[in-house]
Amino acid sequence: MKLSTPRWWYVRDDAQRRGGMPWIRAALTPASWIWTAVTARRIARTVPVDPGVPVICVGNLTMGGVGKTPVVSALADRLAARGLAVHLLSRGYGGRLEGPVRVEPATHTTGDVGDEPLMLAAHYPVWVSRDRAAGAKAAAAAGAQVIVMDDGHQNPSVKKALSLVVVDGETRGEDWPFGDGRVFPAGPMREPLAVGLARADAVLVLLPGDLPQAEAELTAMLAGPLLLTGHLQPTSAPPAGPQVGFAGIGKPWKVAASLKAAGCELADFAPFPDHAAYSQATLKALADRASVFNAGLVTTEKDWVRLPPEWRARVAVWPVKAVFDDPAALDSLLAKAGIG
Repeated sequence: MKLSTPRWWYVRDDAQRRGGMPWIRAALTPASWIWTAVTARRIARTVPVDPGVPVICVGNLTMGGVGKTPVVSALADRLAARGLAVHLLSRGYGGRLEGPVRVEPATHTTGDVGDEPLMLAAHYPVWVSRDRAAGAKAAAAAGAQVIVMDDGHQNPSVKKALSLVVVDGETRGEDWPFGDGRVFPAGPMREPLAVGLARADAVLVLLPGDLPQAEAELTAMLAGPLLLTGHLQPTSAPPAGPQVGFAGIGKPWKVAASLKAAGCELADFAPFPDHAAYSQATLKALADRASVFNAGLVTTEKDWVRLPPEWRARVAVWPVKAVFDDPAALDSLLAKAGIG
């Protein structure tokens, strides 16, 4: 069973905080202490495996979507433009294959390898492996000159040449931009902020539009790693006319806001849990809802690859890409890590 990201993790003000299910936080706090201890022990006791080529980890500090996958794709584009053979590595969340296996878009489905690997495999060689070290070694043996690992900041099994932490700068909270600042399950953090930052070489904050004042605030909060900023940019305009949107990502409410900001005539929006599988009944209900408004259906690229093939022609896809605000700073970071 897939669960939606709790909105109370991301309280917005004191009034909401007072009414934001404090009893749930209190009840879950002991579990968060156990989670923190187990994570710290695993990281401390694991000896990383060197696959023989540089590994760039694109990870995060919170549960739920922060925009990692578009960053992985943009980083791969930048490395490939230098003539490097880039392979991508993923755990393959939601897929049944343990790997290591190279994703084949023509034959694999999201049920085999997960949605993000299938989406990325349209552009680069992608390896799925529950055992990240085995996956990295398989990629290196297949000719990878550099590996970009999607997620894994809390996975110590692979030696990392560069650890880049992606932060959702749009989501505000008591400990902006980290929700209420508490560790899972009492909050959205995968580990305490200071602990996670200590292993990061840089933090990439994806900001909504032009927020120059945010950079100074974040520099003070994220003292230590190099701070980079960027944003997610649609690669095309949303479809014309009324639309019913839907999304099963970590923070689906952000998709609705982004569609409206891009000028979409959004008649209705249906949120689903991250990596949700869309049944025929669910899709028929969405189509029926769209017919009420004489509207089309629109969703994210990550959701679109999870649709049954017969539904893909009936749903518009709205892809986004990650854009680095200071590409030269990123290039300097890569050079420092001996990459490219």
